[in-house]
Amino acid sequence: MTDTRSGFVTFVGRPNVGKSTLTNALVGEKVAITSDKPQTTRRAIRGIVNRPGGQLVVVDTPGIHRPRTLLGQRLNDLVEQVLGDVDVIAFCAPATEKVGPGDRRIAESLSGYPRAKKVALVTKTDAATRDQITERLIEVDALREDWAAVIPLSAVTNDQLDVLSDELLALMPVGPALYEDDVVTDEALEDRIAEIIREAALHGVRDELPHSIAVTVDDVAPREDSDLTDVWANIVVERDSQKAIIIGRKGSRLADVGARARAGIEPLVGGRVYLSLHVRVAKEWQRDPKQLGRLGF
Repeated sequence: MTDTRSGFVTFVGRPNVGKSTLTNALVGEKVAITSDKPQTTRRAIRGIVNRPGGQLVVVDTPGIHRPRTLLGQRLNDLVEQVLGDVDVIAFCAPATEKVGPGDRRIAESLSGYPRAKKVALVTKTDAATRDQITERLIEVDALREDWAAVIPLSAVTNDQLDVLSDELLALMPVGPALYEDDVVTDEALEDRIAEIIREAALHGVRDELPHSIAVTVDDVAPREDSDLTDVWANIVVERDSQKAIIIGRKGSRLADVGARARAGIEPLVGGRVYLSLHVRVAKEWQRDPKQLGRLGF
């Protein structure tokens, strides 16, 4: 019998290079929320990928960026902690954009994690021309001399995802699976629901508001004598003006957020959901250690 392999991989790169989309595509189920807003991911979310030769545990992390708030600093610290623990670090650069100083800085910083093997991924190939992909592969390959592999792929069309899975698994240590084979994530139900609501709230907002949105879930309870599940949650913002934006004219925007969120929550709980959403203000919570602690950061 051949040895099975298992271990941890994380994707790193600038914000918005497609790390969460790639995590979901590999797992085959949505475990990380996605948005076109940078720094959407705020926690280390684990997605589990079962392959014939073993198991990959994908740790989706926030994008590495220059922090402007205490929250930003804590997100960067979280990434550093994860990078010190994983078996493989996969550096991501989109095929659609030239490699820049931010990419170089992140690629160089990987030398601080000598234990992990490194691979380079050129993402979003579905949106790029063949020439762009070739150019990006050359640029990315030149960033480090110790890449174990350089792989172009698309999480949207699933192109080369099997190649990536096999390559990552081959780099993992020999060992038994770390999770049961029917588990797709170790995220708690309340945390997954909070993230789905935040994803719905992020839709269509701009400027500084996306960074100011946090979500807490007070309770998730199946209703007696009914197939309904009650979910009570709060959308937290930093200012009264932001609260007005989230609620919208006559509550129209909040109703839209609720409808979007319910559509994501119902498959998770396996039935219909009554979602009670409240919007509250926690002034400058991104800069306040106490508020950050209450919000789970």
